[in-house]
Amino acid sequence: MNLHGKVAIVTGAAGGIGEAAAAELANRGVRTVLLVDRSERTAEVADAINRAANRQAAVPMIGDATDEGFRKGVFDEAAARYGPVRILVPAAGITRDALAVKVDRESGKAAIYPIENFRLVAEVNLLAPIYWAMELVARIAEDRAAQGLKRWEPVEDIQGAVVFIGSVSSQGNKGQISYAVTKAGLEGAAATLSKEAMFHGVRCGVIHPGFTDTPMARALGQDFLEKNVLPYTQLRRLITTAEIADAICFMVSNSAVSGELWADAGWHPPA
Repeated sequence: MNLHGKVAIVTGAAGGIGEAAAAELANRGVRTVLLVDRSERTAEVADAINRAANRQAAVPMIGDATDEGFRKGVFDEAAARYGPVRILVPAAGITRDALAVKVDRESGKAAIYPIENFRLVAEVNLLAPIYWAMELVARIAEDRAAQGLKRWEPVEDIQGAVVFIGSVSSQGNKGQISYAVTKAGLEGAAATLSKEAMFHGVRCGVIHPGFTDTPMARALGQDFLEKNVLPYTQLRRLITTAEIADAICFMVSNSAVSGELWADAGWHPPA
C-alpha cells in the first residue's frame, strides 16, 4: 500500500506511540493525518509535525475516542475536507494496574480488582479501537457500493489498513489483569475483522510493542524497569517510540504482512 497522498487517523496521538506514529506517517508522505486525542497538547503535536514536514500534514481533533458521535464526526470531517480515510492506527490506551486478587496482610480479607476499572480499561483499550476500525471499514464499503463495486479484487489497490496496538502483556502479566485482557482481545478482533474487511479491500493487523519509552512505561518507576524489564530484554533498553512507528508503517505499507507483529526487543519475562 502506497502511503503517499493517503488520509490517516491516529488516536491517542498527543503522546507516546500515537504521536510517533502520526509523525512517521506524515514523514512518509501521508497527505493528511488526523490526530485524535482528548489532551489539549494535541494541537501542539500537530504544529510540531507540520513544522517538521514543512507542510500542513497534521490536523488536531480534540475529543473522547470512546464517544460514538465524536468518532463519526471525525470521519465526516475527514471525508468532507481531505478525502476518504485509508489508514487507521487506534493507539489510545490506558492502564489501571493492580493485582486481580490482593489479600490484606492484617485482616486476611481478599480484595478483587474493581470492576469499574476493568470496564473503563476495556472501553478505551478494546471497544473504542474496534469501533474506530469498523467505522473505517464501513466508510470504505459504502464508498465502494456507491461506485457499484462489490468484492475487492487483487487487481485493485488495497483500499485501507488498520493496525491495532497490542502489547507483550497480551501474553499475561502480573498486575495487569484488565490491560492484558484488552490487548489479547485485540488479537481476536483483528483476526475476525480482517476476514470480513478484506471483502472490501481492507487489511487489519496487530503490533505488539514491548516496553517502550513512553510516559506509561516510565510511570512504572526506574527501579521496577531495572529489576523487572531491562534484564529480560535482549536489547537491555526500552524501545523507542520511533522504532514502533517504523514497524507500524511497515505493517501498513507491506500488504504481504498479516496477522501479528511482535516488536518486543526480545523481552522474555521470567515465570
